[in-house]
Amino acid sequence: MTIHILFSVVFGIVFGYFWTPEIIIQNIDILIDFGLCLLLFFVGIDIGKNKNIISDIKSYGLKIFLIPITVVVGTLLGSIVSSFFLKLSIFETAAVGAGLGWYSLSAIELSKHSAELGTIAFLANVSREVIALIIIPIIATKIGHIEAIAPAGATSMDTSLPVITKATSGSISILAFFSGVILSILVPILVPLMMSFN
Repeated sequence: MTIHILFSVVFGIVFGYFWTPEIIIQNIDILIDFGLCLLLFFVGIDIGKNKNIISDIKSYGLKIFLIPITVVVGTLLGSIVSSFFLKLSIFETAAVGAGLGWYSLSAIELSKHSAELGTIAFLANVSREVIALIIIPIIATKIGHIEAIAPAGATSMDTSLPVITKATSGSISILAFFSGVILSILVPILVPLMMSFN
């Protein structure tokens, strides 16, 4: 799976660099939306095949909230540690990390403070998504299925969900989707909150 993802990204870069028809450039947003919807449709079918999915989720109870909470705590701690190696304050790096992989929103929000910080947020959160797509199958195999949700952050509800589903199972996909929804709700709260302390 990781090799297929890497190949697809490299092929896309080469294709885009050397030959991109004008019709694709003009309709890239529509094509991406269609591709994502198609992927999520097939993920939904895969989840729907599991008849015990609702009872599996109920068995987690309130513990289901531990996944997004630990993702936020781990991300913010990692971001704060990175401030010691960068020319950014603790709260600036925390605000970048608080994007949780949602690069478009975090970049726009932090661009209000400075173009440099917005660019860093964009690059950091895009990198998180790309790295997540590569390492999710490895984490699922070597560490555990629930742990494979964490690298995706907020994208565990959309772009990373097909990879998580392929690497784990339908019940984990539901947990990933739930985590992604909670994290996506938190991003517009956490990013401005971190910058308010700066």
